Amino acid sequence: MLCPYCECKESKVLDSRHIDSTSIRRRRECEKCKKRFTTYEKIEMIPVMVIKKDGRREAFDRDKIKFGLIRSCEKRPVPISNIDKIVESIDGEINKMYIDEIESSKIGEMVMERLKDVDEIAYVRFASVYRQFKDLDTFFNELENLQKRKKEGHGEDNDL
Repeated sequence: MLCPYCECKESKVLDSRHIDSTSIRRRRECEKCKKRFTTYEKIEMIPVMVIKKDGRREAFDRDKIKFGLIRSCEKRPVPISNIDKIVESIDGEINKMYIDEIESSKIGEMVMERLKDVDEIAYVRFASVYRQFKDLDTFFNELENLQKRKKEGHGEDNDL
């Protein structure tokens, strides 16, 4: 690490603190001029590409998941903290797969699986856009599946 004042290559670390799960803040002192400075280290994640339905590829963007969830949960009693937990859960699962590409349909299924247990109305809203319901029969089939799941005891609140 070069000192920003004298460009000496030698410095010692005085203090290290974790900022979050991927970043560390280090307080350093230059061995030559004795001035102090701060550096940040961040883990560089492998960029994951999302394969869209039409074959295009784009970089994975967790904000798109959050935006879709916020739209689905609009005017519903779903705290933003629950939405953040879903996004964090999906992001973590994708990173643990150690893959460089994932189909958008897989991400959509991950979102719907988690949203089912948070809010049924938000789930149906998300599913109607994601699955592009073509007619009322498709919509009612999805509602029936949700009812069956609820009767079987799978619709209870679960921690993410």
